[in-house]
Amino acid sequence: MNGIDVENRRLRVFTWHIHGSYLYYLSQGDYDIFIPVKQDKPEGYYGRGETFPFGPNVIEVPAEQVRNMQFDCILFQSERNFLIDQHEILADWQKTMPRVYVEHNTPEKHPTNTRHVMSDPAVTMVHVTHFNKLMWDNGNTRNVQVIEHGVCIPPVIYQGDIPRGIVVINHIEQRGRITGWDVFEEVRKHVPLDLVGMETSGSGGLGEVLNPQLPEFISHYRFFFNPIRYTSFGLAVCEAMMTGMPVVALATTEYVTVIENGKSGYTDTNIGKLVDKMNTLIRNPVLAQKMGQHAKQVALDKFGIRRFTSEWERVFRATIQLNFHNHEKENSIYQ
Repeated sequence: MNGIDVENRRLRVFTWHIHGSYLYYLSQGDYDIFIPVKQDKPEGYYGRGETFPFGPNVIEVPAEQVRNMQFDCILFQSERNFLIDQHEILADWQKTMPRVYVEHNTPEKHPTNTRHVMSDPAVTMVHVTHFNKLMWDNGNTRNVQVIEHGVCIPPVIYQGDIPRGIVVINHIEQRGRITGWDVFEEVRKHVPLDLVGMETSGSGGLGEVLNPQLPEFISHYRFFFNPIRYTSFGLAVCEAMMTGMPVVALATTEYVTVIENGKSGYTDTNIGKLVDKMNTLIRNPVLAQKMGQHAKQVALDKFGIRRFTSEWERVFRATIQLNFHNHEKENSIYQ
């Protein structure tokens, strides 16, 4: 493939369906995304699914046909994609194509000493927060970048008419301390809270609310509470801020760089102080409205979807050009 050929034309990116929300926001860019599908729909092979209103630029490909297709770039989104999936469905020639690995999560085994599984210097590494990049040991990876989240939500106006907080976390009880299940249990003894997300109905929650309906649903609550100790910055928090909601969160990971304490919400590592602030918001809807407006402005400035997709397109094109020049250099050595 000639790198010059792809400078201006529409790109063809192959990836797996790992995080539906992220894939939906990624698909707002001016490129085509091809995703594999298998009949039994195992992890990564769900196809488009029925949850997200994907546009025509998200194209399903039967997994067995992937090895016969031409793409401009391969995007890995999980350890399984990199270690297993690519070797099962990509042809050998496709494994030398321009490749990008997006790391969605913080290190799980050890917060500072975990070497990332992707150590191929030819692959571009993208982290979704600067905190993630800071904590991972990226090894020999030469090209490590950060693309912060971008979201777009339906036109929703914050109401805050329900004097309760809302928590949005999938599988919160099953994931335990990392998502702050114990924090949530303690806080709801002192603050009226509702919980939504996958498999939350058995944890005293309201069950799952599909992503397209989530902004309208949460906009009626007084504030958004995030009890998560140690994961990446949640898309649900970005979406809540976009609706104009104040956010209360633990002062951990990337949250302290986004939520302005006392302006767009509250952050602290002292749970008691957060309980007091949440109850203040319950009693004072005018304050909640004011803080929510500030949160919305921060979200508009920081999480705009055009900025997000343009950064992704820039990374795709730069990776393609770098791959092309590296191949040219290799070929010149052997001539």
